[in-house]
Amino acid sequence: MAQPAQNVFHALDQALAAAVATAGRSVVHVSRGHGHAGTGIVWADDLVISSSFHTPDRTQVGVTGADGELERRDAEVIGRDPGTDVAVLRVAGGGLAPATFRDLGELAVGNLALALGRPGRSVRASLRAIGVLGPEVRTPHGGTLERYVESDRQIPRGFAGGPLVDADGAVIGMNTRTLVRGEDLAIPAVTLRRVVPELIAHGGIRRGYLGVGAYPAQLPAALAQLAGGDRAALVANVDDGAPAAAAGVIVGDLIVEVAGAAVRDPDSLRAALAGHPGETVELTVLRGGARLVLSVTLESRA
Repeated sequence: MAQPAQNVFHALDQALAAAVATAGRSVVHVSRGHGHAGTGIVWADDLVISSSFHTPDRTQVGVTGADGELERRDAEVIGRDPGTDVAVLRVAGGGLAPATFRDLGELAVGNLALALGRPGRSVRASLRAIGVLGPEVRTPHGGTLERYVESDRQIPRGFAGGPLVDADGAVIGMNTRTLVRGEDLAIPAVTLRRVVPELIAHGGIRRGYLGVGAYPAQLPAALAQLAGGDRAALVANVDDGAPAAAAGVIVGDLIVEVAGAAVRDPDSLRAALAGHPGETVELTVLRGGARLVLSVTLESRA
């Protein structure tokens, strides 16, 4: 019985080491300033992604040089999205080795994974298991994660911005420590594939802009029946020349729906607007005890 168990352990041992070797070529050191350092993932020949929260606009990236030593390159953030904690850096000199990314597919809770980091000169690894796999989630800063991915314990210091990889060395997602308070998540590859091209093209994520300030409102029974819910977003101000003003939105309106999505507070209003930059949508408000549907053409803002 001992020999088969030993063989399995040896095979796993070799597979994990091979996964680190495969993915490690695409794991870089990112200077955070004030003596701190973190990690990034090579996205393209001259592009690296890392944690937006931690990464200064101008910094240095450490890559493995031809002699195997850490080679420092100047880098500049060309786009960032606090909503998903993703920053894209352009690295001087190019010639980087892009990582291989994979969709979650058959990944399941309990599968083994490796968090990789490079806060120092060499790549470091931390063995873990997939702890939580959940559906789409909105983040506190207005972003969307197509899937919620969390490993079973806190990632080590300096690993933020680095990859969570599977047993083949393919990147499941980018590790973050700051996106959701108290949770160490991995921004899944499907989200990265949506967000990173937007950041490269526009410097930020374009979201629908209405041009109102709003407060949460609890509706009395009569209005709740009219709204289809007991909460709404109360319009407190309307920006001059904004799409809301052009559509006839006024202070005191209660916004209850945008493009068919229910609005229950300012956060859900932002979420409902986010996916419709530049589009004409229906905005449902309560005004004077009546339900009104307004047509509004949203602006697109990053």
